[in-house]
Amino acid sequence: MEQIKKNFGFGCMRLPMKGGEVDTVEFSRMVDTFLENGFNYFDTAHGYLEGKSEAALKSCLTSRYPRDRYILTNKLTNFYFKGQEDIRPFFESQLKLCGVDYFDIYLMHAQGADNFAYFKKCRAYETALELMEEGKFRHFGISFHDRAEVLEQILTEYPQIEVVQIQFNYVDYDDPAVESRKCYEVCRKFGKPVIVMEPVKGGNLVNLPENAKAVLEELHGGSPASYAIRFAAGFEGIMMVLSGMSNMEQMQDNISYMKDFQPLSDKELAAVGRVQEIFSSMNLIPCTACRYCVEGCPKKISIPDLFAVMNSKQIYHDWNADYYYNAVHTGGGKGKASECMKCGKCEKACPQHLHIRELLVDVAKEFEKQS
Repeated sequence: MEQIKKNFGFGCMRLPMKGGEVDTVEFSRMVDTFLENGFNYFDTAHGYLEGKSEAALKSCLTSRYPRDRYILTNKLTNFYFKGQEDIRPFFESQLKLCGVDYFDIYLMHAQGADNFAYFKKCRAYETALELMEEGKFRHFGISFHDRAEVLEQILTEYPQIEVVQIQFNYVDYDDPAVESRKCYEVCRKFGKPVIVMEPVKGGNLVNLPENAKAVLEELHGGSPASYAIRFAAGFEGIMMVLSGMSNMEQMQDNISYMKDFQPLSDKELAAVGRVQEIFSSMNLIPCTACRYCVEGCPKKISIPDLFAVMNSKQIYHDWNADYYYNAVHTGGGKGKASECMKCGKCEKACPQHLHIRELLVDVAKEFEKQS
């Protein structure tokens, strides 16, 4: 991990898209700009963008630059293996899709109590460590979504773990469902460097409610994203903060404050604290739009989009949310909230541990009122 140049990484979960495909022209421009400004860390997983992220990295990064110009992290995800015998072939397919001979870092993906038990049953950790011994990747870690006590269990059982990726942002910092602060403290206790995911909480800390936006505008400084990302990057032991950039404007903004990084001042931290309080009072659905819940839904309900319009209605109280619910997010074969079969597949896949079935009932009550 000594080759990492700066503490800011390119998360390849929300790439620029055109017509349902990755816009490789725009993505290549973004890769070039990222590298030209001294950054070199890229993060992907097989399921990102329905399998298109890895291929896009091959087209726009690995086939265009020598291997020593970038750090590439990939992940082992539970959806893609049913037993130990499936793991090695899957890993080799990831190398091929990304166009590399090795990964710099390989993470056991979305670890939590249930997933950890599954990975142990399939001897996934042991198989991954064998691959590392063979030189197939350089450093071993986990990405984590659960309570701090589960993280402590995993780090105790597998001291070979070198790095931990956690969700960490100023809204989730003391959230009892996410336990960002407690998970961070466990990482510090075990001496593990931290990679931050969701520093802007799936865009929620960029597209702020007006009263929260006004608090940050009083600082006469950077963008809403800048305060969120700098908040996360300012803690001791944070090795990397990832940003899922989907256009050049976002990239240029991120680079402007991360190229010569400065932690938040006391005044800025106080403003962020006020924004925290505003979010806490609004009772918004804390969905990050990772879309893990969508793939297995038998009714093809676009759950993150429905939660987004529910939050929009809560923030802006206007008719636009109703329009988007009916015309955009439940058309084209996509199910309405009321069509939920209560199968629970979405809740098993949700890194935020949301009670999705209950929330969909609330969404249906709000947007499917009988006239």
